[in-house]
Order: sequence, then C-alpha cells, then structure tokens
Amino acid sequence: MPNQPTGDLMRAEIAEQPAVLAAAVARRADLADVAARITARAPRFALFAARGSSDHAALYAKYLTEVLLELPAGLASPSTTTLYGARPDLTDVLYVTVSQSGGSPDLVEATRAARDRGALTVAVTNTPDSALVEAAELAVDIGAGPELAVAATKSYTATLLALYLLVDTVRGGTGAAVADLGELAERTMTKSADAVDEAVARLRFVDRMVTTGRGYSSATAAEAALKLAETSYLSARAYSGADLLHGPVAAVDAKTAVLALASAGHGGAAMREVLAVVERSGADIVAVGSAAGSVPATLRIEVPPTAEEVAPILEVLPVQRLVLGLSLARGGDPDQPRGLRKITRTR
Repeated sequence: MPNQPTGDLMRAEIAEQPAVLAAAVARRADLADVAARITARAPRFALFAARGSSDHAALYAKYLTEVLLELPAGLASPSTTTLYGARPDLTDVLYVTVSQSGGSPDLVEATRAARDRGALTVAVTNTPDSALVEAAELAVDIGAGPELAVAATKSYTATLLALYLLVDTVRGGTGAAVADLGELAERTMTKSADAVDEAVARLRFVDRMVTTGRGYSSATAAEAALKLAETSYLSARAYSGADLLHGPVAAVDAKTAVLALASAGHGGAAMREVLAVVERSGADIVAVGSAAGSVPATLRIEVPPTAEEVAPILEVLPVQRLVLGLSLARGGDPDQPRGLRKITRTR
C-alpha cells in the first residue's frame, strides 16, 4: 500500500512561525532605508501587485496603507500590462510587488514596466536573489526561510508582518504593536489546539464553505478560502461581511459551513450583524479571532487580543491548522495538493 499522507511538511512549517515572526520583528531596523526612500518620494498613490496567497497579503497591505498612512491604495492587475500592453503614467506612485518566490514572469514584467513609467517599485519577497528583486528599485526580504510544502504558511504570515513593519516604519512607528508577536503566536497555537480539533471533526464532511471577515480580516477570509480549496478540494468562497449581505447570504443554508473572522476592533464589531443574519440560515458558524466570543457562532476558536491592524497575522494561524486537519481527515495530501506546484508561472 502507498504511504498515507501525513502533512509533515506543512505541520512543521506552521510550527516554525513563532520563531520566524520573532526574528522578523528583531530585524525591523533593516527596513529603515526602504521606508526613508519611500517617504522622500512622497507618493500620491500606492499600488500592490501579487498573485495567490501574496494577493491576500497585498489586500491586507491596502488596508494598512489607507488606514495607517491615509494614502489611497489599490490592487494592480498585472495582465493589463502583460496581456494588453497598457503603459499608464505611474509618476509619483508607489508600486509594491508581493511574491514569495519572486519568480512569476507576469509580476516581474509588470514591475519593470511600472518602474519605466515613473513608479517607485518595491519587491517584497522571500527570495532575495530573484528576478523580481532585480526588476525593482527597492526590496524587502520577508526572511521566512525555505518553504517546502506547496501550501504557503510561514511565508504568508512573514509577508503580512513585513508589510506591516514597512508601513509602520514609513509612518514613524516604533513596532510596539508587534513587539511580542512571536510569543503571542506561540500562545495562539497552544491555546487554540483543542478548538481546532473540534472544528475539524465538525466540518470534515461538509462540501461547501463560505469564509468571511471585515476590514483587515478580509485578507484572512480570502486566504482561508484559497487554502481550503487547494488542500481539501472544497468549494470555498470568500466574501467580505458587507458583500455577503449584499446577495450571497441567500445561498447559505444548513448544508453550508461558515468560517468567520472576528477580531477585536471595528471589523470584528461589524461582523455581529453579519453573523446574526447567517445564523438564521441554520449554517454551522466557526468564529475565529480575539472577538470570537462576542459574535453568533456554533464553535469558537479564540485568539489573543492585539491591535486590530496586527490581528490577521495571528488569526490565520489556527485557520492554517484547521486547513491541515481537514485535508488529512478528507484523505488529501496538504504537502502536495493535486495539480499544483510551489511556483506558478503566469503571463
């Protein structure tokens, strides 16, 4: 008989995250030069380009930029450059490309084009010798170390932290909100273990899932849906809590499971109304976050409280373990999902 999947790679890389995050916080000073160059250029707008999990990190960075820097921000569409040949004027635009591998041809090409059209380009990557770093004017090394499992875990949270630290440094912050992040990550994984196991047992036979969050946690909802689809082959869709109420909630019923992100702050508070509506559908609701205890839910996975803008770095940790457990419980191989490779090369 063939060996049964164990998820050992993904499990080990999930477990590395407290140390990876603590080390990244300790290297915060390394971002000073990049932040100073950005400040000196005084961009009028920020654009973030990414694919896959990195696109969810870019969504998080968009919220950070708009809320903490009060700078308009958007998500770029690389295909407007690579497929359609568009060359917009990007003078005084901050163009940040987020890619764990730094090897996606469309992101490299779009970054080169943005630089040629006047943007200040920054590569945020786990591969400092990549083509993306060569293409960009500035670079941020997320420092997660080699990641072997196909599903990104430690590289995702390290990317979130790198983006937070960059924005915080640009605004003149001290990094105080993440000073003890490694310790909080360790506590999150220890204290959520039993609740995650219970959620795996409850959800292992579900076929449809909706993931949802508001504000910063919208990025976690999107990342959760991607991981559920790629490792457990579930039909999983992510919606912001606001968008969920604008129609899709009609498709939620007792056969649908809902994974809801609710961390303390404006976003978590806004989820109470959303989940009150979802609860009436009869769906199982698994709430994850530091405010999970204050929203309607069938099962709650608590996370230590932090500043709201930092919460996505912690709340995704039990989600990753839930994804790992569900994949194994459903007979999948979370280390090598079918049809996927670690680096996806798109044009």
